[in-house]
Amino acid sequence: MAEMGSKGVTAGKIASNVQKKLTRAQEKVLQKLGKADETKDEQFEQCVQNFNKQLTEGTRLQKDLRTYLASVKAMHEASKKLNECLQEVYEPDWPGRDEANKIAENNDLLWVDYHQKLVDQALLTMDTYLGQFPDIKSRIAKRGRKLVDYDSARHHYESLQTAKKKDEAKIAKAEEELIKAQKVFEEMNVDLQEELPSLWNSRVGFYVNTFQSIAGLEENFHKEMSKLNQNLNDVLVSLEKQHGSNTFTVKAQPSDNAPAKGNKSPSPPDGSPAATPEIRVNHEPEPAGGATPGATLPKSPSQSSLPAVVVETFPATVNGTVEGGSGAGRLDLPPGFMFKVQAQHDYTATDTDELQLKAGDVVLVIPFQNPEEQDEGWLMGVKESDWNQHKELEKCRGVFPENFTERVP
Repeated sequence: MAEMGSKGVTAGKIASNVQKKLTRAQEKVLQKLGKADETKDEQFEQCVQNFNKQLTEGTRLQKDLRTYLASVKAMHEASKKLNECLQEVYEPDWPGRDEANKIAENNDLLWVDYHQKLVDQALLTMDTYLGQFPDIKSRIAKRGRKLVDYDSARHHYESLQTAKKKDEAKIAKAEEELIKAQKVFEEMNVDLQEELPSLWNSRVGFYVNTFQSIAGLEENFHKEMSKLNQNLNDVLVSLEKQHGSNTFTVKAQPSDNAPAKGNKSPSPPDGSPAATPEIRVNHEPEPAGGATPGATLPKSPSQSSLPAVVVETFPATVNGTVEGGSGAGRLDLPPGFMFKVQAQHDYTATDTDELQLKAGDVVLVIPFQNPEEQDEGWLMGVKESDWNQHKELEKCRGVFPENFTERVP
């Protein structure tokens, strides 16, 4: 008996869902053709436009902030390698070696601290700010569906009242459905009318706090980095002073084919380098007239010798991408199966055409029978457990908010 009762409830739900979809579709067609009036709220529509603009701006800011953090990380790696190179060429008997090593360590710590503070004070705040948008977006879409239901119930009630042959029983039932549809719509409408303007106004304070944090962290970072660079410059100046008056002789290393001492070096064949002459390096200034006793090496490398910095970028991910129906024709999956999702949070259905979800439920996503019925942020599907038990879409399928779920293989 319990099983029959369950089947009866399921059959009633199916019939209700089918009727509601047909009614909505019919109402939308009549409104598009101008044969039925549509409830308009210009103030709310402006709030929705502001919401979409705010979401677009916030998403772009999040993307650019992630790119900035990736660049900071790449600069850290480049700076670290440059300091490692200095440590390798800095000979043990040169003065200031320990100081140069300590400066390199502090340089590395400063980069790490800067990156972490940017994540904590800017990126995480950005993620929290954007985290409130998906739920509100799904509620806006649901409000739109409830508005269609309200308009449909209103038109049905008006048509019964103006009919030549009045049926009081039908009129009373239509009035009851109208009052119910109006209550559901107005409850959602009132909440959004309060939340959307508040969310729109909050953007100013959020932008101010975010960019103030970034500017303050960057200013402090460059101050501390400037001190380290000045200390490194002092160490190198001290090294130059102690070795500046010395003259170093740099001789070419003899090759296996080099002639013995005292013999003339033969002319090199075409295209081969000549024997390397002895080079004398002198730090003394050039005498008047430009004549130099030896070739003078520059004190610092040219800019062209510095390594290029490669910035690693990360591709953006888009949630809810619909792929081709990989399950079409398979007996163990519903017709038109596209992909699976798993509920990350509980969702309480507020309408007969919606799925009731518990965290952990796996849902098989299928296409809408009529694509025009799909609202943004909502998917059609059947819980995997229900499908495995019944194998009948009409008994099990329903709509659910995409942002309560996560795509799974």
